[in-house]
Amino acid sequence: MTTSSPTTQALDGAAIDGGLYTDVTDFARHTHWLNEPVSVFSAFGIGLFAVYLLVAWWRARGQGSTAMAAVLATPVAVVLAYVVNSGIKDVFDEPRPCRALPHDFLLEACPAPDDYAFPSNHTTVAFAFAVALLLISRRLGTLALVTALAMGASRVYVGAHYPHDVAVGALVGSVVSLVTVLVLRRIAPPLVERLRTGALRPLLTSQPS
Repeated sequence: MTTSSPTTQALDGAAIDGGLYTDVTDFARHTHWLNEPVSVFSAFGIGLFAVYLLVAWWRARGQGSTAMAAVLATPVAVVLAYVVNSGIKDVFDEPRPCRALPHDFLLEACPAPDDYAFPSNHTTVAFAFAVALLLISRRLGTLALVTALAMGASRVYVGAHYPHDVAVGALVGSVVSLVTVLVLRRIAPPLVERLRTGALRPLLTSQPS
């Protein structure tokens, strides 16, 4: 991505819901006790989804090939969602709210000018994981969905994104993940069955040889 300065063609996020963004960051300004835990979660909480996926994988080893295919499809869905979201960012070139509203309260340093805000990558990845996990396990998926909602909210709280960045990121992650996992869950089980008879057997099934 090449460095560029905001132009009149760039999406003006402040005009969409800058007021709501300011309300949230003002709330952050007056809840100092919450600042550090939310900042840590916002920065590193995405790792929780890897833990959820590991749990889903471990359980799928004792299940059929369709369940394992859905687990293996999850990282594919997450990467695709990230790529699609990054493409949308490059189309709209929305400056970060820290540049449009520089006097608002921030918990994260303002990124470089070419690190655009719309949509939120963190939220996209979180919801891609959550939707995929919902298709694998209702209980695990519900936990992941709650975590994804918290991730999206945290991105506004720390001042990194407008609310609409998070909302569209959630939509992109959900749609891409839903389509990807449903398709791969349908076509990949025969491949999983073959792999379960080879060198990868211990990773793909808990059944004895």
